[in-house]
Amino acid sequence: MQTNFTEVQLRDPEIAVSNQILRSCVHCGMCTATCPTFLLLGDELDSPRGRIYLIKDMLEQARPATEEVVRHVDRCLSCLSCMTTCPSGVNYMHLVDHARVHIEKTYRRPWHERLLRNTLAAVLPRPGLLRLALAGAKLARPFSRLIPGQSRLANRARAMLQLAPASLPGPSPIGGARVHAAQGTRRGRVALLAGCAQQVLSPSINESTIRLLTRLGIEVVVAKGAGCCGALVHHMGRHDPALDAARANLTAWGRELDNGGLDAVVINTSGCGTVVKDYGFLFRDLPERDRAAQVSALAMDITEYLSRIGYAPTRAAPELTVAYHSACSLQHGQQIRNEPKALLSRAGFRVVEPGEGHICCGSAGTYNLMQPEIAAQLRERKLGNILATKPDLLAAGNIGCLTQLSGAGLPTVHTVELLDWMAGGPKPEALG
Repeated sequence: MQTNFTEVQLRDPEIAVSNQILRSCVHCGMCTATCPTFLLLGDELDSPRGRIYLIKDMLEQARPATEEVVRHVDRCLSCLSCMTTCPSGVNYMHLVDHARVHIEKTYRRPWHERLLRNTLAAVLPRPGLLRLALAGAKLARPFSRLIPGQSRLANRARAMLQLAPASLPGPSPIGGARVHAAQGTRRGRVALLAGCAQQVLSPSINESTIRLLTRLGIEVVVAKGAGCCGALVHHMGRHDPALDAARANLTAWGRELDNGGLDAVVINTSGCGTVVKDYGFLFRDLPERDRAAQVSALAMDITEYLSRIGYAPTRAAPELTVAYHSACSLQHGQQIRNEPKALLSRAGFRVVEPGEGHICCGSAGTYNLMQPEIAAQLRERKLGNILATKPDLLAAGNIGCLTQLSGAGLPTVHTVELLDWMAGGPKPEALG
């Protein structure tokens, strides 16, 4: 793709990166075949190629974002299926992230959108606030269908209440910053990203991860000061708050690296893993660049790490059929496809893959709250493909997907909970 940025514009490192990304695009349109929003809406501007044209024009002209640009960029799930499909290696992730930062700086959204985004940015990364918010939403949930109208505001309000869990688990007894000692001879030492929303929605995921790793001889550190990875605000275009969250993690994990060392930074929420693995890029021109590059190199999904250290079950096969849902952030963002399925098969499960496995379920971080209509269509499409495999349960490696796909009469369980169960841990509560 030919670009026309001026020499002055190209002195901006963000523009320089976007220029190279744009120039790598050959307009082939193969991305349109795997883009969820183009699949549903059929609008070229709701495909990666269409958004690339809009972003190119906006950045080249150095003008504020228009309502049209914002509408189509907002509809992007950042599922990154287009990057898996693209034969030219276009890094759409970095381009759309740049566009969102530009939108955040130059476009004033309607008051209710600002209110929603500010609320989500303030609440979701803070487990204490999120627990209070979900407790309130639980009380209001039965009245969600009484919200009148089909406006965007009404649909979003209904979506927020309907996504709130009917029951909320209590805080984990092993939560908080601490060191979990390895059982037997210590084989390794890792930091675990405890996450934010996951701690509240499903603390059993971290508990399973810690139990399994410590039984395998791995010391697990939940570092003091580590918190949200920054993904939630990063995908809203809030660059500085995202860097602040990442910086706190770099400081916390840096202390552990300097005092005892780490073999890996283990992450069991794939949406977080994609961003942590990108810390090296985010901090490439900042003083923390060396530490960020070091952390990015150490970051591993829990299934990557278990494959590396040699997971093995200790229980007999349960004779259960598992529909494995590959989260977009895992299969497209991190290019991890085989490890989770291989581990589940090794654990004794019969693993089936639903049709259209490359298409997003509609969760995408906060997407199902901000674009509930599209998210609902994607959920129904995904569930239809999953249920067609006639599974006993659904497994995935991302809390957002598990939350999005729950409530359809099929148990939803994190992959690591099943692996922990088959290696001596308790049966996941979702399985009864």
